[in-house]
Amino acid sequence: MASTCRFDRRSLLRSGGAAAASTLLAPMLIPARALALSGRPGANERIGVGYIGVGRRGQQLMGPPREGRIVAVCDVHRPRAEAIAAARKCRAYQDYRKMLDAKDVDAVIVATPDHWHALPSIHACLAGKDVYTEKPLSLTVREGRAMVEAARRHGRVFQTGSQRRSMKHHRQGCQLVRAGRIGKVHTVIANNYPSPWDCTLPGQPVPQGLLWDIWCGQTEPRPFHADIYAPRGDPGWISFAPYSGGELTGNGSHGLDQIQWALGTDATGPVELWPERNEPLKAPVYAAPESRTRGDRLCSRNRVFFRYASGVVVKLDSGPVAGAVFLGDKGRVVVDNDRFWCEPAELADEPLRDSDPRLEESNDHFQNWFGCIKSRRRPIADVEIGHRSAVICHLCNIARWLGRRLRWDPEKEVFPDDEEANRYLARPQRKPYQLPEGT
Repeated sequence: MASTCRFDRRSLLRSGGAAAASTLLAPMLIPARALALSGRPGANERIGVGYIGVGRRGQQLMGPPREGRIVAVCDVHRPRAEAIAAARKCRAYQDYRKMLDAKDVDAVIVATPDHWHALPSIHACLAGKDVYTEKPLSLTVREGRAMVEAARRHGRVFQTGSQRRSMKHHRQGCQLVRAGRIGKVHTVIANNYPSPWDCTLPGQPVPQGLLWDIWCGQTEPRPFHADIYAPRGDPGWISFAPYSGGELTGNGSHGLDQIQWALGTDATGPVELWPERNEPLKAPVYAAPESRTRGDRLCSRNRVFFRYASGVVVKLDSGPVAGAVFLGDKGRVVVDNDRFWCEPAELADEPLRDSDPRLEESNDHFQNWFGCIKSRRRPIADVEIGHRSAVICHLCNIARWLGRRLRWDPEKEVFPDDEEANRYLARPQRKPYQLPEGT
């Protein structure tokens, strides 16, 4: 892996043409004057926020609490960045590294496609900025661990966009499980989230002002197509393996995160995974726009199971998309999209005992992050939590891709004595978009 990430004039001219070169001539290094900033606004100061990626999700997140103020937005599609900046009365950038050099940017929100989560997040940590990165945290296991290490090494407050940890009824349902109201949990039923597939969509004209080669980033460039560029179109980049882990990371990062929370396994993960049938996934290739129906069906046929060291078994089956069904020897709890219920119903009526473990309480995910920026405490969906939840999504995809039983070491984050499986923990990264070493 290269020791630095760097753009140079020749590589840009080869990969993206003169327009890209004229916009992104600076090296893929954080300017020295941006390093080692305190990143600690005073108690009465408002926190300056910059957005990296202002598409669908980035715009949904444009509601910081009163402690924050939007000072800059960045997007590889310059007209979109400029339109948002005009509406928000802030600055527009097309190169996020220049935005990280701005002294009034204290924190950043990364809402890019998944394959662009790691590099801006790590560079933000290097530049002394606190970070909020949308889920799933990473494209691969190795990316996620690098993000955790960067946040820890540089003392950053790093929130993952697992917003259901800040929803009252999710917390209450998971609290019942953690407090042992349904007895010893033996089985959890999650949703049968589909894995991603590939595409050979025909090329279309690149929209004016969009740096498509830069959008492709670490992946091998494909011709521009609107149904790759859209997050969920026909079908959109979330369904395509170069850019995402499919719905297994798209929605699975919510549901499987709730399992981690309820079981108290935020610092670990499963020790074994296996598919229902020992057959490697033969994913379809979309050569023309169409809905997700065919791909989702084919890429979810082989249900995946995984087991924790405690003996709890999780099944990707008929569970809710945003939560899970927890089965214990005294009853069950269902956590869904900001609601929960249990059987027998009276389990929810018993008050918590002093000896019961308590889940952290947050009713506003942004407010939690901003409060932690001021206090320097770790937020409710800290980067390590987001990483561990994303890892399970990646592991389930790998079990499908290989079509066989796998052992997993959650401490070392490797498949013991399984070279073939370990090759899936990272992906080839196109120059100059590799992760920097020693972050």
